[in-house]
Amino acid sequence: MPISEPATYGGWQSERIGFMGNLSGPGFALVAAATAVALLPLYQRSWSATLVCLPLALLLLLLALGRVMGLSADQWIILAVRHQIAVATKKNLFLSGAFAPRTKSGEQPMDLPGVLARLRILNASDGLGGELGVVHDPVGGTYTAIARIAFPGLALVDTDKQNARVGAWAAFLRSQCKEDGAITRISVHQRSLPDDGTELRSWVERHTAPDAPPAAVQALDELMVTAGPVATIRETFLSITFSSARARLAVKGAGGGQIGAAAVLVREIHAMQGTLSSAGLQIEELLTPRKVAQAIRTAYDPEAQLMLAARSAAAHDPEWKGAPPGVDPTVAGPAAAETGWGVYRHDGAWTVSYQVRGLPQSEVYATFLQPLLRPRRNARRSLSLVYEPIGPAKARQELAREKAKRDAARQLRSKTGRVESEDERRESMTARAQDVARASGEGVVRLTCLLAVTVMDEEELEIACAELQADASAAGLEMRRMWGAQDAGFAAAALPLGQGLPDRRVGI
Repeated sequence: MPISEPATYGGWQSERIGFMGNLSGPGFALVAAATAVALLPLYQRSWSATLVCLPLALLLLLLALGRVMGLSADQWIILAVRHQIAVATKKNLFLSGAFAPRTKSGEQPMDLPGVLARLRILNASDGLGGELGVVHDPVGGTYTAIARIAFPGLALVDTDKQNARVGAWAAFLRSQCKEDGAITRISVHQRSLPDDGTELRSWVERHTAPDAPPAAVQALDELMVTAGPVATIRETFLSITFSSARARLAVKGAGGGQIGAAAVLVREIHAMQGTLSSAGLQIEELLTPRKVAQAIRTAYDPEAQLMLAARSAAAHDPEWKGAPPGVDPTVAGPAAAETGWGVYRHDGAWTVSYQVRGLPQSEVYATFLQPLLRPRRNARRSLSLVYEPIGPAKARQELAREKAKRDAARQLRSKTGRVESEDERRESMTARAQDVARASGEGVVRLTCLLAVTVMDEEELEIACAELQADASAAGLEMRRMWGAQDAGFAAAALPLGQGLPDRRVGI
């Protein structure tokens, strides 16, 4: 019987978001201004004007075409000025609850900082007699439900099963690429958290037989003492974001308003469960409002994970009279947070967020992201993959626009005598293959990948960042630190809320 070969994957394309070629709007304006300044001495026929205008033109070109920390010089200056203004006005600081001054109306400010301040956690029915926490964005008109999922993994299964699971996940994403589909974003979030072994010991106590041999019980207790406190647990979440504007009629038919939108979202999630099961994903639970708040709280304050795990373990006792598992949504956010230029400080932790700017150019196996998920005792890592399904008509328009840009760039290179590089030739071939696949019925999705590393000791931060960058390099990823936007990066990379992929085709 022939042995199947593991499938390989590739063909990712970077979005071209420039106003003109690779230039942003301000960059194009700077190039136009540099051209006008350089031509000014010719019209004036003045050598003295040349001595002034040429250095100024070169400076403008440097601002438009230069690169600083992975950004164009003009973008870096805009971010730096914006950050310095925020620091001067103390808008980079967030104080919650009793620490925050009251507003003029006497109300306390929102519990969540920055871009998350507009979010609301609603209580909805899960359709099975329980409750479901729905994160509502009133500005974007979206509703997000979060599920904790279990996945058996790909590393320890045979090739056929591995290929089948990845193919089923691809089929799930393709099924969401519908014209004007209500599902706008699908996010997979995984993070590693410390575990003191409390929940493990509680489980062992509940499942130890009364007549177990004393020697075996003693050996198990010793194992719990040594292995439990150094354990690392992984949490995996699947977030489904629904747009009420795209399903206006369905929402109206379900009762309208927030109740109708939540009902339609729950119906969509139940319809997905069969396809998710074929991909090996099992929904362990749909998060309640308290569990959603817990997922947010433990990201801002990792030390709270130990206390919450102990309380969740104690809640299994029928005689437990304390608070139910989870966190009150009103205290989900941090007590205090400070946005720095390259780091985000929240409660007693420091986080650095990264955006993946380039996926591997060569074909890779389905397990190529495993180096990023290695457990580290000195750091917590978070990985978010955010997908946006694109309908057939919009995908056709987007790919046609990308093709027009590449053809125009190719014609410009031929007119200027520039030889097409091998990278540009391969990118063109990949784009054509993608267009052929789209015409054959395949789905097209936008994708962004974000990473965050969190430490409890600031002195270990740069070491943890260096280890993450080394693992990303081993996976073939090109990352960029989110300079000047660490608070927004944290919301996208460290929280399972489906943030991080803008609706319009602009950069984060």
